[in-house]
Amino acid sequence: MPRQSGTHDTQARRRAAGEGSILALIAGIGALVYASTAYGLVGHAGLPLDDSWIHLQFARSLAAGDGLAFEAGALVSGSTAPLWTALLALLVALPGSAVVWSQLLGAVFSALGVAAFYGLARELRLSRALGLFAASSMIATGPLTWAAVSGLEIPLFVLLTLLGVRLHLRDRGRDRGLSYSLPVLALSALARPEGLLLLGLALADRALAVRGRWRPWLAGVAPGLTLAALLLVPVASFNLAVSGSLLPTTFAAKSGGVSSLWPSLRYLHTVLGILFRSQPYLTVLAGAGIVALGRRLGTDDDRGLLPALWCVGLPLAYSCLGSSGSALVGNFGRYHYPLFPFVILLGCLGVGELARRRPAAGTRARRLGLIVAGGLVLLPTVIHWGITAGQFALSVRNVEDGNVAAARWLGSRLAAGATLAVNDIGAIKYLLPEHEIYDLAGIVTPEVHAFTRAAVAQRRPWEEGIRRYLESVRPDYLVVFPAWFPTLLSAGVSFQPQREFAIPGNIALGGDRLVIYTTPWTRQTQLATAP
Repeated sequence: MPRQSGTHDTQARRRAAGEGSILALIAGIGALVYASTAYGLVGHAGLPLDDSWIHLQFARSLAAGDGLAFEAGALVSGSTAPLWTALLALLVALPGSAVVWSQLLGAVFSALGVAAFYGLARELRLSRALGLFAASSMIATGPLTWAAVSGLEIPLFVLLTLLGVRLHLRDRGRDRGLSYSLPVLALSALARPEGLLLLGLALADRALAVRGRWRPWLAGVAPGLTLAALLLVPVASFNLAVSGSLLPTTFAAKSGGVSSLWPSLRYLHTVLGILFRSQPYLTVLAGAGIVALGRRLGTDDDRGLLPALWCVGLPLAYSCLGSSGSALVGNFGRYHYPLFPFVILLGCLGVGELARRRPAAGTRARRLGLIVAGGLVLLPTVIHWGITAGQFALSVRNVEDGNVAAARWLGSRLAAGATLAVNDIGAIKYLLPEHEIYDLAGIVTPEVHAFTRAAVAQRRPWEEGIRRYLESVRPDYLVVFPAWFPTLLSAGVSFQPQREFAIPGNIALGGDRLVIYTTPWTRQTQLATAP
């Protein structure tokens, strides 16, 4: 009898692996559709955000032996995803387009993430049918397909969080040996700093399992936590040495730091809207999934609360960060895209909980009803998947019409040694590597923040700080979105427009016009007159 049971388990694992491979293949095809849609619009491979180009520039510097530098010879802690940067650095030196390589890498991680998701669904005791439905829902989630070919670190982060949480379910309650979940979650923090929060929540969830018996808890986490620290300390030390902070400079540039210890209800409503647009039904049912996990605590089906803690904890943490008066969600809400797999899991757990409470119907009628219900749940998600494909293509077109077009126009016209002060640093620096860039957003030139803070402290407009910063670095050209600096550019005397790039239907950049200006310090009297 044990032999038959073992054979059955082996067959079940093989079947699950085969199903996971098929699901991963379907996810890869979806990513290809998105990339092809954008290719058809712009005529070549492109990226939907300037941040994607920033990753490529850091990767190129790392591959060239310059370390995490944006400008050669000047280390900066501007990368929020050093692990993603390191992986990209292995590819940028290969023949072919670095843009295509970054998209292929993201698509591979996205496909692996779907397979890992299916394994996690089964680990959470979802039925095979519900697990397949959950994985199908993940594949049909447009923001995750968008991320797969965005050139961003999101697919890597999602994969590591899913693997880490799955290992956590196995490690939870372990009081000896190495807990592999902790170093995997530490690696996720090297893909996105939010992984640090997930690591902390995993430790809290393990504490629930020991019920106050702290000695077994410490014995269980110590080896894995030590290995996690060995992974995290070098990067934190680098940040501290380079910028004086354990966090990357992007944290200050994007968030402005902690603004409140009380969560913002308006922010949480914004996050719910991001999740609801693609997964309306499962987002609502996720609450029932949280209840289901809570009801399992202390039973044989106890799987902890980590998925619930993560879905609740990340929005709460972000809601306490300031972002210059706007919601800190990233373009299109991308900072919260990694929550989608866990919202889907919780929603499906909620479905399973509700299904158990319903009276059993006839087998055929029950199956038909489940198929119809599943189709209705997936319908708005599939519709949104198509909408997001169009948004992806338009975003790529925006970046090509703005930052990429400006960089290519300047490429044959700039004198050697000409310097640029810009809003968006990624594409312009990557395509103009010989020219020094001053980052007015402060990601790779964080000293700009000292000038804006001083201006605000003196009760003057923050643009006054930008003007003083420009006077200190004396760039030859300004490449900015005029909407960002209405006061600085209103006089039209110190900064003379030379070329304007219209960005029709803009949804990806900081304005619908990008303008190149000469400055009072321009050493090249004028740009070449070639069209």
